Amino acid sequence: MGFAVAVLAALPLAGCAAPPERRVTAPIAPPTPTVAVPPTMPTTLPVIPTLPPTSVLPTPTAAVVTVPCAGRPSADRVIGLLRGDVLPRNVSVRAVEGPLCADDWQYTVLAVSGHEELQAVSRGEPGALRLVTAGTDVCSIEVKAIAPPAIRTLACDAGTGLPPGA
Repeated sequence: MGFAVAVLAALPLAGCAAPPERRVTAPIAPPTPTVAVPPTMPTTLPVIPTLPPTSVLPTPTAAVVTVPCAGRPSADRVIGLLRGDVLPRNVSVRAVEGPLCADDWQYTVLAVSGHEELQAVSRGEPGALRLVTAGTDVCSIEVKAIAPPAIRTLACDAGTGLPPGA
């Protein structure tokens, strides 16, 4: 019994120790939601390439009527431009209309044996003639943009190669 008395006497002392330190913690804040921010627009505009000066670009010409070219260039000269590239060398070709001239442009309609009529648009002086386009539809970008109105009308508006109303 002596042992039990000693334990009972010690019990009130066991609870008398200094209380553990109380830690004060900040309250836990709920997590802050993240918001995706769209990228900002650039403050400078992108660089846009510029076109060359207009003096470099060909300018449209003003002829509003076509006239027979009177052999400058001849139909044979126009046909010669087409031989080998557009037309086979052995096919029979003859001018049905033209060449008709407006400024330094020419328009010619050709009958090609065994094929549809062929239209040709050429440009330049007879000695330096160049083919602009040839085919059944010769309303190309170059013709639309810079050919004289009379050539553009024949090539783009008539559809048949004949002047409107003919």
